[in-house]
Amino acid sequence: MISRLIYLAYYFRQTDKKKLGVFLDHASASAKRSRTSLFISAIVNSLIYNISILEYFQFRFFEKKRKEKLKWAGTGFMYEYQLKMNPKAKRDILDDKRKFYKKYQRFFIHKVYELSELKNNSIAVQSLLSNKTGKIVLKLSDGKCGAQVVIKDALAFNGEELISYMVSNGFDLAEEFIEQHSEMNRLSPSGVNTVRIITQLNSTDEVDILGCRLRITVNSAVDNMAAGNLAAPVNPETGVVTGDAVYSDISRVDESLHPVTKTEIKGFQIPFWKETLELAVNAQLLHKQNRSIGWDIAVTPEGPDLIEGNHDWCKLLWQLPVNQGMKFVLEKYIN
Repeated sequence: MISRLIYLAYYFRQTDKKKLGVFLDHASASAKRSRTSLFISAIVNSLIYNISILEYFQFRFFEKKRKEKLKWAGTGFMYEYQLKMNPKAKRDILDDKRKFYKKYQRFFIHKVYELSELKNNSIAVQSLLSNKTGKIVLKLSDGKCGAQVVIKDALAFNGEELISYMVSNGFDLAEEFIEQHSEMNRLSPSGVNTVRIITQLNSTDEVDILGCRLRITVNSAVDNMAAGNLAAPVNPETGVVTGDAVYSDISRVDESLHPVTKTEIKGFQIPFWKETLELAVNAQLLHKQNRSIGWDIAVTPEGPDLIEGNHDWCKLLWQLPVNQGMKFVLEKYIN
């Protein structure tokens, strides 16, 4: 119980108060219960089921019985699971984007440059600034969830100006902007729509696929659900989207059509699916010290292009699109 109280204190510190207010209003109207009773219930459920305050609403626990609640993997369970599968001492190749690129470079199509390389290599600078998309992406090597990501027009800089801008704004990575496949662009052109494939090494070091999701941008340059974007379930055998897309904001309805482009989401075929799945499997096998990874992969006209691997892959992105608690899938790997 002490550990659960520690988790609860952490959840309180991390809770987005504005979002909590929206969720309380929505759940109160939906369940016909007072905000106070729902808030108290969220605290009690956090202690019992090891979920965050917001997850009580995102998992719609205010509508569920105990038997169903037990199936959902919340923040506390996922932290402990991923700590076991991906030990802190081994995570650095996933946490640091500079190390990640070096270790998994064979799976990249777009080029990635460290600030130190650009400072010492004028050819690298010119190659970056003259890439075919005309755009560059600036990042922090330890950035998370699309934070600290800026997209710039390459023509706005010369070499010295680019380096000066990166130094003054704290960026230590620069990448070629990814040109996505025309089909992915038809779905949503505002940003790169990536595939999240979650892989797990089993007891014989073979790769199991825990889930595939399509992350869909909605008037956004990044595709994270936390930024207000959509996610949809994908059939791992065919690469076809099997259901409507969902938001992590419970006050918003699921989408059968993209809200901007009106492209049909269910039935959408992800291009180069066989190659995309193979990339995730081969990447998982390359460095086996991390046993459970969520891979983010873009699909370009030339094929799949790896973006990053996440040791702390998102339980919302995994469970919400299928509207199902998936803790049982992970429990068999724990022992």
